[in-house]
Amino acid sequence: QVQLVESGGGLVQDGGSLRLSCAASGRTFSTYVMGWFRQAPGKEREFVAAIRWSGGNTYYADSVKGRFTISRDNAKNTSYLQMNSLKPEDTAVYYCAGAYSIYSGALYLATMYDYWGQGTQVTVSS
Repeated sequence: QVQLVESGGGLVQDGGSLRLSCAASGRTFSTYVMGWFRQAPGKEREFVAAIRWSGGNTYYADSVKGRFTISRDNAKNTSYLQMNSLKPEDTAVYYCAGAYSIYSGALYLATMYDYWGQGTQVTVSS
């Protein structure tokens, strides 16, 4: 079993920055994929970014490319989502998710992930 715990959400002004963390425990992650998704009120959960634990390949949604950076710390089993130039439309609950194997074309699909955190609220005020 894998447990994922997010932290780092909060309230920030338009143009500000936040860094989210996702600490994983329970299993080894040498072949893991970790993703970040978000869900705004009344909208479906959408892909934000993903990273492969081995090799560190990263993937981003077009809406966050150039503003958000996903990274990982292998020793701490933790993934980070650095969010810069935040916009009001980035307001959502952010979830981290984990899986053992996903081919690149399916990384954006929430159904491909096996484990989910509880979510952390990010609010960007205009």
